[in-house]
Amino acid sequence: MDNQGIFKSWVPNWVAIMVLFICLLHSMILLGVYSSNVTYAASFLDIEAEDLQFAMSVTYGTLLATILIESRFSSFFPTKNYLMAVFSLLAMTIVVSAYVSNFFFFLFLRIFEGILMALPVITIRQLLIERFKSKNAIIIGFSFYYGSLLLATPFIMNIAVWFLDRYDWKYMLYVSGMLHVLNVSLIMLTFKGHRITKKIPLYQINWASYFLVLTSIISGAYFFVYAEKKYWFESSQLITALIVCMVTGGLFMFKELSVKRPSFDFDVWKYANLRIGFLLFFLFYISRATLGLCHAAMFSIWNWDPARVAEVQFINGFGNIIGLVLASLLLMRSVAVKLIFMVGFTLLAIFHFWFTFLFVADVSLADIIIPYTLQGIGVGLLFVPLILYTTSSVPTKLAVSSGIVGVAGRFWGSTIGFCIIQNAVVFLNKKHFFKLSQFVTPENTTAQETIMKSSQSFVSKGYTVDDANELALKRIFSTVTKQATLLSDMEIFTAMGYALVVLIVLMGFNQHLKQNFNLFKSKVWIS
Repeated sequence: MDNQGIFKSWVPNWVAIMVLFICLLHSMILLGVYSSNVTYAASFLDIEAEDLQFAMSVTYGTLLATILIESRFSSFFPTKNYLMAVFSLLAMTIVVSAYVSNFFFFLFLRIFEGILMALPVITIRQLLIERFKSKNAIIIGFSFYYGSLLLATPFIMNIAVWFLDRYDWKYMLYVSGMLHVLNVSLIMLTFKGHRITKKIPLYQINWASYFLVLTSIISGAYFFVYAEKKYWFESSQLITALIVCMVTGGLFMFKELSVKRPSFDFDVWKYANLRIGFLLFFLFYISRATLGLCHAAMFSIWNWDPARVAEVQFINGFGNIIGLVLASLLLMRSVAVKLIFMVGFTLLAIFHFWFTFLFVADVSLADIIIPYTLQGIGVGLLFVPLILYTTSSVPTKLAVSSGIVGVAGRFWGSTIGFCIIQNAVVFLNKKHFFKLSQFVTPENTTAQETIMKSSQSFVSKGYTVDDANELALKRIFSTVTKQATLLSDMEIFTAMGYALVVLIVLMGFNQHLKQNFNLFKSKVWIS
């Protein structure tokens, strides 16, 4: 891609970098505006948390599928007109979603947003990389882009808390739409209108493969997101979704393997580094899913207000920045990716073991700040090296396919990670609640004394004896529920910590993660 002259003559390089980076933040907005405010967004749409998770999976899954055909659109239209059109449509779509109360129509908008989210990313990211006059341009560009994605949740959540204290939820969406209008204005002001790629006709787009893989992704996401809620294979809907996923996925594979110029080349799986990278991405996202349990504990166990939880997430974001900077420096110095991976996953293991002892009735910010920061550093340290490792070991002709594999690892890791954590929480909560509630019996003098004291406190406040006894029972069972949650979180974090230790040991013995692997002599996915 030749971007020489894409910016007007008066635009200095630092302004061009700033404009491109601002334009990349649309991904942060689309991924963060709902994921960072699950409770508010779910209540606004009158849906449950699983529904919102599925809607987010639909957006990311659509992005994954759209990468197959993205290059055809970006090559057909002049860059300036193409980007302005995409960001204009995004602005309108987000504003329209502020008036949508029907969940199915909301899902349709999320599919459309997923398409629009995928279309400008590779073009803008490549333009950004080429603005850095350095042999490390790819590392810098990737760190900028993926750093913004990692910081999406704390950044958007803090904005949301401020807005929701003063305005209605809709104003969050209005502001999100206006930020895309800002992108349009910046592009109009700084870009020239000429073409930077060779024009390729649109009539050869492989629509059949696109719709097959999109259907497979969405139906697979539906199965995993709703698995616990609908009791797995007891639900005919889940069975149907799994069958559709497998059939359409199989048809996609058959079609791609049978054509001369496939949209996705399955030869990419012949490369060991790519297979290992996909697996590591998958496991990495599953390990990240436990962070939601920390935030849930802040709300429901430690009773922190939303503003405080939002501010605390900046600590984790600060750790992300430290990790990204460290990863960039290590990559620039050609430090072995095997060592980077082992250090990053070790930090995640330490976080899980440390936090196991913090799931108690009450903690202070000083208690969690170190492990919470270590988790951020570990995530930041792993993200970009994982992307480069996964995509850099294949020939240039397979670059797009290797990039799709990387995105697929992130998508399925986050989706299945949500499923695993959700099922583990429900199962363990039921087990511990049943065990603990067995102690709340007439024969247990300690429990009866606690109920009596609680009942007397309610009577002293003016409640009748019957109402006081009922409230006292509710209070003690609320305590039992919290204790069951804490015990469940401890077990999950302990299990995840040991799983990460096993992964680190296996990486230590893996022959494909070679110490002398040099990223700077490899070809990476740029377009």
